[in-house]
Amino acid sequence: MSGGACCYYSVLGLSKEASADEIRSAYRRLAMKWHPDRWIKDPEMAAESKTRFQQIQQAYSVLSNKGKRSIYDAGLISFLTDDDDEGFCDFMIEMVSMMKSTTEQGRKKKKRKNRLEDLRRSINGDDGSC
Repeated sequence: MSGGACCYYSVLGLSKEASADEIRSAYRRLAMKWHPDRWIKDPEMAAESKTRFQQIQQAYSVLSNKGKRSIYDAGLISFLTDDDDEGFCDFMIEMVSMMKSTTEQGRKKKKRKNRLEDLRRSINGDDGSC
C-alpha cells in the first residue's frame, strides 16, 4: 500500500475477517453511493466521488480475489500492479502459502518441544526451581 493508499478493508468499511459476501455487499453499496454519475450535478463533490469510487474499485479488485487478498494480508501488495501477469501473481500466492505453512510448522514444533520439556521434567522430578 504504497503512495499513501489507505487500508482496503477500511475503504469498504470491513474487518479483516469479512466474508466474500460481506465484501461484495459493501462494494455494491459504496459503489452505488459514490458512483461519479450520481454526483455530476455537484461539481464540488464530483472530484471527491471519482477519487472514492476509484478507491472502492481498487479495494474490491484485491479483496474479492482470494489470491490477491492473501498477498495483501501478508503485506506484499506493493509488489503487484495492474500490469503484472498471472504467473507473478501465482508465484506470490505460493510464497504466501509457504510462509504460512512454515509459521504453522514452527508453532507445532514449539508446542511439541514444550510438551517434551514438561514430560522430561516430570520424569526427572524437576519442577524447574533451583
